[in-house]
Amino acid sequence: MTGRRARSATGARDTSYLERPLGQFLDLVASKEPAPGGGAVAAVTVALAAGLVGMAARFSEGRLPESERLAEAADNLRRRAAMLAEEDAEAYRAVLAALALPREPDPESRRARVREALQQAAEVPLCIAVIGAEVAERAARLADEGNPNLRGDTVTAALVAEAAVRSAAELVRVNVEMGKLDEDLLRAADRHVRAAAEAARRAGAVGREAEP
Repeated sequence: MTGRRARSATGARDTSYLERPLGQFLDLVASKEPAPGGGAVAAVTVALAAGLVGMAARFSEGRLPESERLAEAADNLRRRAAMLAEEDAEAYRAVLAALALPREPDPESRRARVREALQQAAEVPLCIAVIGAEVAERAARLADEGNPNLRGDTVTAALVAEAAVRSAAELVRVNVEMGKLDEDLLRAADRHVRAAAEAARRAGAVGREAEP
């Protein structure tokens, strides 16, 4: 769990997203507030997918000798993804704060601040994409080699992780284009989209082959 805290509209520190009831977090997403937004939702989605992977690994103890190691790796991915939900919200707030700076008397300083904020706002969803692709890959493996009774869960994990990776990559693109940032960020995001898509394809194929 992260030590960061969400900020209310008044700027006061409030309860961490991860310490809130699920319904309250969903209400926050739907509220007329700039954050949590798409990046936080993508991060939480990856965390949920990792949770499914961890569960499937634990139920695959008799089939996979390294099931415990796979479960621990999934737990680590889940924690990292969950922390990024608030990091994304903080990064977005920093962008809004930079954009609110007056253009005069120092427009160059303002541009630098905006670009710096957009750089961070691109890097956080890229991290989400990295983790999401890892989760999708582990889900595909468990769909193939893990407990067949959990195949629906592992296929779900792969598919929702892929969707979150695609979402995160789109956020990278938005920030890169807005800040005229290094396009290596886009290329990296695209690599993770392709990896997640391939993992989801493999998981789905296993699921279809298992149908009676």
